Amino acid sequence: MKGKEEAKKPVYFNRELSWIEFNGRVLDEARQKDVPLLERLKFLSIVSSNFDEFFMVRVAGLKAQTAKHNSEKDVSGMTAAAQIDAISKRVQELVEIQYSVLREEILPGLDAAGVKYIKPEDYSDEQKRFLGTFFEQNVYPLLTPVRIDDNDFLSGTVNLRLHAVFSLKNEAGETQVAVVQIPAGLNRIMELPGDGDKKNFTLLDDAVRVFGGKLFPGFSVEASMLFKITRDANRAVDEDRDSDFIAAMEEVLTARHSSRPVRLLCSDDSEELMDFMRTRLHLDPQDVYCVNGPLDIATLNAISKFPGLEELRDPVWKHYPSTDFPPDESIWDVIKKNDVLLHVPYQAYDPVIRFISEAAEDPDVLAIKITLYRTSKNSPIIKALENAALAGKHVTVFVELKARFDEEQNIAWVRRLTDAGIIVVYGIARLKVHAKVLQVIRKEPDAIRAYAHLSTGNYNDKTATLYGDMSMFTANRELTTDITLFFNMISGCSAILRMSRLIISPVKMKNKLLSLIKRETERTEGGHPGHIIAKMNSLADPDIIDALYEASQAGVKIELNIRGICMLVPGIPGLSENITVVSIIDRYLEHARIFWFENGRQGEMYLASADWMPRNLEKRVETMFPVLQENLRKEIHKILKLYFTDNTKAHVLDSSGTWTRKTRKQGEKRIRAQEILQQKEEKRYTLMEKENMTDFKVRRN
Repeated sequence: MKGKEEAKKPVYFNRELSWIEFNGRVLDEARQKDVPLLERLKFLSIVSSNFDEFFMVRVAGLKAQTAKHNSEKDVSGMTAAAQIDAISKRVQELVEIQYSVLREEILPGLDAAGVKYIKPEDYSDEQKRFLGTFFEQNVYPLLTPVRIDDNDFLSGTVNLRLHAVFSLKNEAGETQVAVVQIPAGLNRIMELPGDGDKKNFTLLDDAVRVFGGKLFPGFSVEASMLFKITRDANRAVDEDRDSDFIAAMEEVLTARHSSRPVRLLCSDDSEELMDFMRTRLHLDPQDVYCVNGPLDIATLNAISKFPGLEELRDPVWKHYPSTDFPPDESIWDVIKKNDVLLHVPYQAYDPVIRFISEAAEDPDVLAIKITLYRTSKNSPIIKALENAALAGKHVTVFVELKARFDEEQNIAWVRRLTDAGIIVVYGIARLKVHAKVLQVIRKEPDAIRAYAHLSTGNYNDKTATLYGDMSMFTANRELTTDITLFFNMISGCSAILRMSRLIISPVKMKNKLLSLIKRETERTEGGHPGHIIAKMNSLADPDIIDALYEASQAGVKIELNIRGICMLVPGIPGLSENITVVSIIDRYLEHARIFWFENGRQGEMYLASADWMPRNLEKRVETMFPVLQENLRKEIHKILKLYFTDNTKAHVLDSSGTWTRKTRKQGEKRIRAQEILQQKEEKRYTLMEKENMTDFKVRRN
């Protein structure tokens, strides 16, 4: 054990390895026997999707550093090269576990339920005839084989697309290698002639591998392999091109398809082809991930649409209407009386849609302003904004074009909104607008009044059914005045002004958080025990971590609920023994950012769009806002505390970096935070249905 003085020196977990361990926790959920089979499959596919993005962005960035022979160490003490080595070792381990679960548990479980995956070597004669006919009629016309000669073929393989590679030989003994892209427009799940009631299926990529030889008359197929290349998506847009920022952004998107490879994911069918591909892609052996199973696990999620598999899915959890918004009462009157909390997905997202839709239709509404970071494909919010503009209202939309992997859709939104006559602001130099703010200005008999909605999550009606987020409707004049200043600031028409309640980054938030932590430290040293409870996606800012270490050493009790990255090391004597870190992985993605400070028993509560990471606090436009109403503070505080009692879906972090799943002691009551929150909302809504709405509200208050 380290000595006390040595232990007081701040230490940090590596950011990238910590993020990988988040995926280890997701994978652990896929291993739980009490989780329905198709939900376990979903968790396996989430891991694959997460790793795709991780390699495109984070590993690509590390490789760029090593290419420049950068030997600098990060705050955890690791060089970029050391991180790449450690990443490869751990990801290889997790991928092996992932595919073992798929092969040994998920696929056999589906087979037992009447849905069987047939591998190419197991095709019956009837199935071969069926697939051969289907291939010739529906697949063959779509395929374009590309011969690989002595030149690199990097531009011929598209990022993250599935391909088949064939080693060929003609009668003269001459050899060549050709690549075929798997058609993206066809269903990859292919039903096969079955046995009675059993549904047999195979994959389109398997069929292309088996029948692909028909593309090469005069050649025999010596070997074949399926593969997917992950390419560098870490290229930044040229932010000095103000006049054609969208064109600059589109150039970045185009470049992603053929940028530098960072990973090869391939089937284990041919070691010779694997080595050939690795060499041509200029990858190291550690960059190759060979798997025994379908390359794109997410494809298998389509099986959930097969009839008769209801027992293999989670029971439906209803998204209950908020009891704070009676359908027969004006939404403006409701918000005018009190601030209103919305907790999705336990409560339906409808009030947000209603808020902006009624604003679009209300003749007394003069203006609407909103920030959009990520939104759904057929967004009702976009439609409402268009309707508002058509009705003659002043509509301003701040669209973040640099929202990673949503850039193309956001560019389309910019063009569509502009065509509707909406003022669209985008491309703030060197900053991403990650704040989630909506404001409505309304003319009322006594005055012009502002109403606002502030959220921890995006204005996305689809993810609002999957992500756990909190938001608040308010007509509080201090907050709405600050929000007006905020919109003026990000439009570039105002200097940074002092705000009463709203806290923004990159100018104020970090200092505010440091001062709140310091206050708890000083109060504790003065004999008034401090307490901090914080819930977020990631904790990676060294300055914030150091402040938490100091608070812990002073005796402040610190409880952290962190879904993903945690660079803070808990449980070190003399440094962080007063810090507890838990993570919840369950059916909903934990996404809310909630910060609570004891403040001498006065309880100060904040909701935010920002995590405690350098990028959020220093390089993004974010908002943090106080929860001022006592009843809302108490409600959120109870929810925060609940997460630390979960003994079903929670993992606890120790000083070695190991996350351990909480298990119940003998006789201990089962506590599952998300399930309890769901039941609470069900009870609240049931009570509303049973009683008169007015009586219900009196009782609740």
